Amino acid sequence: MKKKKARTSQGAHAGSKPEDCCALCRQSDDDPAMFGEKVTLKEEKLSVHYFCLLTSCGVYQRGEEDEGVFGFLLEDIRQESRRSSRLTCSCCKKKGACVGCNVRSCRKMVHFPCGRKHKYISQFTGLFPSYCPDHSPTQSLCVSSDLSLPQSCSICLDSIEPVLSYSVLKCPSCHSSWFHRDCVQRQAHSAGLFFFRCTLCNNKETFQEEMQRMGIYIPERDASWELEENAYSELLEVYMHCDALTCLCSDGRTRSAKKGWFEVIRCRLCGSRGTHRKCSALKLDTRDWACSDCTQSTDGKASLVASPQGGQRRSLMSKRHLSPIHSPIHSPVSCKRPSLPVGSGSPEEMLQALGPRLHPLCVQVEVDGDQALCAGVELVRRPHFDPTHTLSVRFKDNPQTTFPSRLQGSDAARQYFLKLLVQQIQDSVVFEGPDGSKNLALDSQALRDDLYFDVGCLLALCLVHGGPPIGFFSPALYQCLFNYPANRPLAADHMTPDTHFSHLVGRMAEAESLDALREVMAESWEFLELAGCNRLIDSLQQREALLEDLVGFTMITRMQLPLQRFREGLQTLGVFDQVQLFPSAFCRVFCEAAGRLSAQTLGHIFTVTFSEQEERLSRETPVLGYWRHLLFECEVGRSSISLQDLLRFSTGAEDLPAAALLPPPSISFLHPPEGEGDGGKRKRGGGRREVLADEGLFPQSDPGSRRLLLPVSSSYRAFKSSVEQAVSHHVHLLPTHS
Repeated sequence: MKKKKARTSQGAHAGSKPEDCCALCRQSDDDPAMFGEKVTLKEEKLSVHYFCLLTSCGVYQRGEEDEGVFGFLLEDIRQESRRSSRLTCSCCKKKGACVGCNVRSCRKMVHFPCGRKHKYISQFTGLFPSYCPDHSPTQSLCVSSDLSLPQSCSICLDSIEPVLSYSVLKCPSCHSSWFHRDCVQRQAHSAGLFFFRCTLCNNKETFQEEMQRMGIYIPERDASWELEENAYSELLEVYMHCDALTCLCSDGRTRSAKKGWFEVIRCRLCGSRGTHRKCSALKLDTRDWACSDCTQSTDGKASLVASPQGGQRRSLMSKRHLSPIHSPIHSPVSCKRPSLPVGSGSPEEMLQALGPRLHPLCVQVEVDGDQALCAGVELVRRPHFDPTHTLSVRFKDNPQTTFPSRLQGSDAARQYFLKLLVQQIQDSVVFEGPDGSKNLALDSQALRDDLYFDVGCLLALCLVHGGPPIGFFSPALYQCLFNYPANRPLAADHMTPDTHFSHLVGRMAEAESLDALREVMAESWEFLELAGCNRLIDSLQQREALLEDLVGFTMITRMQLPLQRFREGLQTLGVFDQVQLFPSAFCRVFCEAAGRLSAQTLGHIFTVTFSEQEERLSRETPVLGYWRHLLFECEVGRSSISLQDLLRFSTGAEDLPAAALLPPPSISFLHPPEGEGDGGKRKRGGGRREVLADEGLFPQSDPGSRRLLLPVSSSYRAFKSSVEQAVSHHVHLLPTHS
């Protein structure tokens, strides 16, 4: 496209510097909720509103998110400014209009702020179309006559005239929640994609879809109150005050000892009252106390009320925890392009960000033989189960147990348990289909036992507590859970093969004529009736819609309760929310089997710590080369040990976990005792024979701290021999499991 000469900006606010005015709308307003974030590049002397970029007709994102302004290249922005400088705004009659009505026959052009004032609607989805008042989408009033219309905005509570218009919108789900357009736009800007919903009926999906259709911008980020630094700091404050009528503590009511008579015990019901044990005549070991207000409100039975942790089973630790570096607030996700890869760091880093939730307290897991799934289900069904507690695993004495007793309760036992758990979950009644590509199965007993929730909870525990990647989900199951790829209908080949339903759908798909299709439908009338698809088919062109409905019924509609409980289980420790934020990054964790361990992968997980002494450093540097060469020989099969043997020896892990290894593995060096000779050699009795002083030096490892000590050897041959002997001896003491 030929470039046009730039013209002087018009429409700038009086008293504003030219570089402070948006290059597209020529206005200096700075209201993120109404015009999007205003970005100013002082070096380039350029300012622009985010919404102006999204809605302008002639500029598109051609760069990465960190290029230009949110992916819009600076030259493209200037080119669009030059293009629009010759177009007149139909509202203010000034030059620079860059937003046009999406209806081809309509020639109206406006500045984005002018369009806001004159009832233009811009949809912040798809190709970001805009519509003038004559062609804008509208809402219809479809409420029953016995339902009274609201008299106030359900957001600001100010009076509202219940007449649908550009300025007044309503919820499409409950029809009872009405609000001002500006109010709902500011609510969406504050709540973000994950908390924006109807204020009355709490509907989210239908409500958001309708609001986007009516021109409400919903930022794809967490809520503003979640991103505020230290927003919940007051929740960490613990009430430490004695409220007894007479306080017997000489140091005052605010004194709280760590234990004993003058430790402040808080009310177990409200937590906002406290007492010293002695001041309320409690026993020295009393932990269960309720204040007088709570005792009266519970008819004197406060001590019988169950602990909040032991109540009805629910999603555990589901409140999202996002590291600031992963928060999308600094990188708007709304994109004016067909698609963008979504991701913020690797899945290992994002799962590692959930690690600070873990508590040093241990919970004991007893495994009978190799029955890891039974032990896991028993664990999550305990009344006071806390997923943040570290797992301490012990395998009971049983002929079937392949785990050595000397490693009971160790990190290796926990990882072995988690690996067994993932394998047994894949083979459980909850899943069906070929190995490595499982769908959820509908099992009535599993529903009665709430096993779908338990399995989801256990898989979340495995990911955060250092277990292996899941790796066995089918792409269809991942799409049903996390809507990735987004809004793509399921096809017949997504169904579990060799099932009754898949055979019926397959026969319909393979029918070569309309008569053959109707014949199969007649034989399958019960299935069609159950799915609500027993309708007349007039042509083969209608078959695709029929098959799509049948697949949707089989994999989604009839599986609603299992999918819901499975999602709620995955909420444990915030895993589901983290995956939902970055589904493309986590797809391989859930759907791809772990790849073969490579020398490069194993080498990269270690950080190397060299000695500060120059003499020692000169001897350690060649050893690092020996180590890398040994990794290569293990990979190609020129060593008696494997890369997995080295991993187990140095870190205690049988496989690389889905989350990063904690603490991070490191390499240090083990030197021969001082005085053993220079260069690792010495002479005996003045003879010519040289004996290696490092022949008895072997590598050492501490799996608890993930620290590997490599022997400082004088040759690669000596280094390789010592490592192979030590690792071979070690791996024979560990269990083997296919």
